[in-house]
Amino acid sequence: MRAADPQKLDALVGRLVGDVGASITGALIVLGDQLGLYKAMADGKPVTSQDLAAKTGFKERYIREWLAGQAAADYVQYDDASDSFSLTPEQAMAFAEEDSPAFFAGAFEIVQSMWLDEPKVETAFRDGSGLGWHEHSKCLFRGTERFFRPGYNANLKDSWIPALDGVEAKLQQGATVADVGCGHGASTILMAKAYPKTRFFGFDYHGASIDRAREGAQKVGVGDRIVFERASAKDFPAQQYDLVTMFDCLHDMGDPVGAGRHVRETLAGDGTWMIVEPFAHDRLQDNLNPVGRIFYGASTMICTPASLSQEVGLGLGAQAGEMRLRKVALDAGFSHFRRATETPFNMVFEARA
Repeated sequence: MRAADPQKLDALVGRLVGDVGASITGALIVLGDQLGLYKAMADGKPVTSQDLAAKTGFKERYIREWLAGQAAADYVQYDDASDSFSLTPEQAMAFAEEDSPAFFAGAFEIVQSMWLDEPKVETAFRDGSGLGWHEHSKCLFRGTERFFRPGYNANLKDSWIPALDGVEAKLQQGATVADVGCGHGASTILMAKAYPKTRFFGFDYHGASIDRAREGAQKVGVGDRIVFERASAKDFPAQQYDLVTMFDCLHDMGDPVGAGRHVRETLAGDGTWMIVEPFAHDRLQDNLNPVGRIFYGASTMICTPASLSQEVGLGLGAQAGEMRLRKVALDAGFSHFRRATETPFNMVFEARA
């Protein structure tokens, strides 16, 4: 055994204690989210464990332990004098308010799927196979919608689409849009609500997600302006679209170049391909930060196995970076490619023929 530096070892153990605590707390977040405990505290009024048990109908002894764990994580506030717990406005935004730009509970459903599906990914590591999106646990599909939807709510209409050359005016006047890899339809529905004169088509190869998207569109009253169909990125129906969008899904595709070629064939002459991808620098060393840690982890467990399960299996990964994405677009036959805008979590690209 090699000699270890005691100070470096202490620092490493300290980080590991934090990571173990975060992993355990993640399970408590999923539990509190599923049981509606955060929503029951969303008004910010202090509650004892007895109060919250009476309000939710769950057993007080379980509630008491959950609240203590949340207070230890600094995710709820504890007042010793009154033995009560409360959510600050910021904590309520993160855990109780689904449409807030800081809502994070859905992210922990994605993490939950990684733990549940770890044996499948282990098999893929051993035999070189992939793991299709459809082969994951259901909490991944639900968590993905709930995690990404707040970011789309905050950015899509106000900054991302306006950053594309001439696209917003087309959508306001009435255009035809394909949202490819739409999942549960969060992005499609949001665009349909924002641009009532435009016709939208949502495509995804995952049938259960398409069913959920149709239900969501009907629920908010835009079902008459969106057609959701099961189709892959390489065979969705051609309509001469004014805009084709792909939100956080191009890197999951086995053949992103082939998908790009199909997009080019289906676009109108002055059409735009909008590509939204996880934020990443081109060099690995520049992605060694907290955001990169999340995306590389998700890419290992979800994105790369998804790509390797398909034909070609390019395996871009969730941290592909602009240079590799540019190459995909150029290889697909696009001559114009630019970064239109960005957030700390996403890059938005515009591609034109």
